Amino acid sequence: MADPGLTATTFAAVFVALYIGHSVGDHWVQSSCQAADKGRPGWTGRAACARHVLGLTATKAAVLLAVVLVLDLAVGTAGLVVGLGADAASHYWADRRTTLARLARLCGKSEFLSLGTPAHPAHPVTAAGTYAPTLGTGAYALDQSWHTLWLGIAALVIAAL
Repeated sequence: MADPGLTATTFAAVFVALYIGHSVGDHWVQSSCQAADKGRPGWTGRAACARHVLGLTATKAAVLLAVVLVLDLAVGTAGLVVGLGADAASHYWADRRTTLARLARLCGKSEFLSLGTPAHPAHPVTAAGTYAPTLGTGAYALDQSWHTLWLGIAALVIAAL
């Protein structure tokens, strides 16, 4: 059995690396076209989402590789494959948009899902009373918290296997 202290340390370092890689990959590496098209129906949306997840996963792997090498972490191939694979699959699922929105509605989060959009009853307005766009939306918060959950799961798998 592995040393629990080393496994916990590995989990923490792997999670931080994945979180950094996620933030960079989801916001800097993702192209505007991928962001705009990944939720579209059909092959256009699927392909855009797949390209996004490929670039995102490569970014996470690069950051993780640097952390593993610099800190001399003991991580196995099986953990990396299963952890990064599960994270990539969950990211693709959520970023198709209708799937995560459906889950949010099922969990009673419809109002929060629409927060910050014209669909929300208390949406932001300008002084003239028209919709005032905002960078923060409920949909974005739910999306990012979903991804963070799966980063934690991936880090746990990578550290444990």
